[in-house]
Amino acid sequence: MKSYPLLTKVTIGLIFIILFFYSIIVAKHLLMVITLAILLSYLLYPLVVRLEMLRFPRFLANLVAILLLFSVFTGIIFLMYKQLEVLLDDLPSLKAQALLNIDQLETYIQSISGLEVHKQHQWLKENVNNLFESGSKFLSATFTATTSTLVKMFLLPVFIYYMLFYRQKFFIFLLRIIPSDKKPVAVVILKKISQMVQRYIGGVFVVVLVLSVLNSIGLAIVGIQYPIVFGLISAFFNFIPYFGTWIGASVPLLFALLTGDSIQIALGVLILFTIIQFTENNILTPNITGGYVDINPLITILSIIIGGMVWGVAGMVVVLPVVATIKIISEHSPSLHAIAYLISNQQERKYLVRKRRAYYIWERIKIFWRKYFKRKKNQ
Repeated sequence: MKSYPLLTKVTIGLIFIILFFYSIIVAKHLLMVITLAILLSYLLYPLVVRLEMLRFPRFLANLVAILLLFSVFTGIIFLMYKQLEVLLDDLPSLKAQALLNIDQLETYIQSISGLEVHKQHQWLKENVNNLFESGSKFLSATFTATTSTLVKMFLLPVFIYYMLFYRQKFFIFLLRIIPSDKKPVAVVILKKISQMVQRYIGGVFVVVLVLSVLNSIGLAIVGIQYPIVFGLISAFFNFIPYFGTWIGASVPLLFALLTGDSIQIALGVLILFTIIQFTENNILTPNITGGYVDINPLITILSIIIGGMVWGVAGMVVVLPVVATIKIISEHSPSLHAIAYLISNQQERKYLVRKRRAYYIWERIKIFWRKYFKRKKNQ
């Protein structure tokens, strides 16, 4: 086989990476729908299997599961829409409260420091004024864009239906294109990927539903207005690992700082989301989603950033199962073990301990043989 120079290999690799990302960015609308359909199919798969065990025909089991899923989504969207209507109606009064809070803040700073903050105050008032003036347009545009996106994605339930209906055909197709000597390993890989995606996606949805309730109740106790809207918004951001809780927390926190009657409400929101972050990281996620993905934090953060650059928020949501799939494939390919180790959350200390133990055993063997040959020589 012809060997190419290192520079040629690197150039070819970079061209492949550029073409790959260019392709998935250009085709992102179709690929996003297909990727979401695959993930939601894994989410619905246990329910479909349970319905089929109850003697439901496959087509009917698929329809019932899809209708149930989209009924839940429709109910959540309708609830948010009704709450956002009230919020949009109250924006003028909220804007007036925000400007009043800024005036009080200016008076307080001048009283304790004696500094003139007129220019900064004017700049802040103008930006807050612009924020509330554009708030109505932003919320309306966001909801319209979301509705438009849902309308454009009417093919999503169709994809989900046929992926569930032909799931065995896809499995057999993959086995037929894989060489015979690789089929046992391929079956293990496919089963592990299926188990990982199913448990991870199901676990994330459960975590988001639990956090929706906890956030809404907590924000109502703190005393913030529209707790259901902000509770749902902040919970949905938890589809994004690591950053989700604090990105979601920034929305009600900013709202509390601008429109709250006192600073205690903003402090309450901060304390609430600190508790929720601790609960989500140490109780909900470990016990519900578990370690099914098993990706180290550095690779997770890099993957989320790259996913956001390529596909936006949708990319940040779906990137972890994709990276976890790459890890599972790499674990079962000897030439890719280093990549699997780099991606995984395996502790370096354990690896070094094993390596040190092997080195110690080897050194003991060498000492034994040196003594043995020395004895033989003396004899």
